[in-house]
Amino acid sequence: MIEHKSLGARMFNGLNAGFLMLITLLCLTPLWYILMISLSEKSAVNAGAVTFWPVGFNLLSYQKIVSEAAFFMSFWVSVKRVVLGTIVTLGAVLMMAFPLSRTSRQLPHRNVYMWVLIFCMLFNGGTIPWYLTIRSYGLIDSIWGLVLAGGLPIFSVILVINFFRNVPSALEEAAYVDGAGPWRTFLQIYVPVSAPVIATITLFTVVGYWNEFFQGLVLSTKQSNYPLQTYIQQLVVSLNLSNMDTEQIKLSSQLNNKSLNAAKIFIAMVPVLIIYPFLQKFFITGITLGSVKE
Repeated sequence: MIEHKSLGARMFNGLNAGFLMLITLLCLTPLWYILMISLSEKSAVNAGAVTFWPVGFNLLSYQKIVSEAAFFMSFWVSVKRVVLGTIVTLGAVLMMAFPLSRTSRQLPHRNVYMWVLIFCMLFNGGTIPWYLTIRSYGLIDSIWGLVLAGGLPIFSVILVINFFRNVPSALEEAAYVDGAGPWRTFLQIYVPVSAPVIATITLFTVVGYWNEFFQGLVLSTKQSNYPLQTYIQQLVVSLNLSNMDTEQIKLSSQLNNKSLNAAKIFIAMVPVLIIYPFLQKFFITGITLGSVKE
């Protein structure tokens, strides 16, 4: 009987491992295909001849992207934007979520503030009022315009509010008995126990700032102020032959938008692929605890 159960358990574990490997391959296949497209020659890409291996292997797409100093300038703008934006967003989200996680007795009119948040998450004034607001603050062609234009994601605030409301009230009561005020309770009690949800919104924020290109297109009038995704987007949609020398024109003739788009997508994925394994454990815990309200 024991041997029969052991055999059944081994079979189940084997089938489960095989199924998970199949799911993993299905998830990785599109990423691999994008990489192969970016490494293939123009004619093969246009003919749809690229499958799981590059046809006419070359690095022309990546060479085109990194051949100009503007690429590295845009990369640096994106790095600054991600670092500053993550700091600003984390600070704003945590400080807004803490008081809103209190009861209506502790924070009068709390429900009114929550309805305002929900309304702002569902509706907005549109692109033109948003742009006029940013311009009125003098943030055009400024790194702070790229940071503050989306510095307070309401979804992240709601996620952290629900997480804070699941923190045992005994911790706050003990801090209050010891004479801790709101700031000390927030910084020494709630922030240290909130590593999972902080990692979650950090991942959301980094990915959001890194992949966003429209704000850079609207809020930057100089190419030197473009973040990386805006620079690559402009590179894909507008190849200005009048500003190219003979060698650059020859290189452009060997490229097409599919290869450049594939290279763009792969470059955009690299930072996320590097960061995610380190945050995965906290991410799963944070998204679970922060999305369920008791």
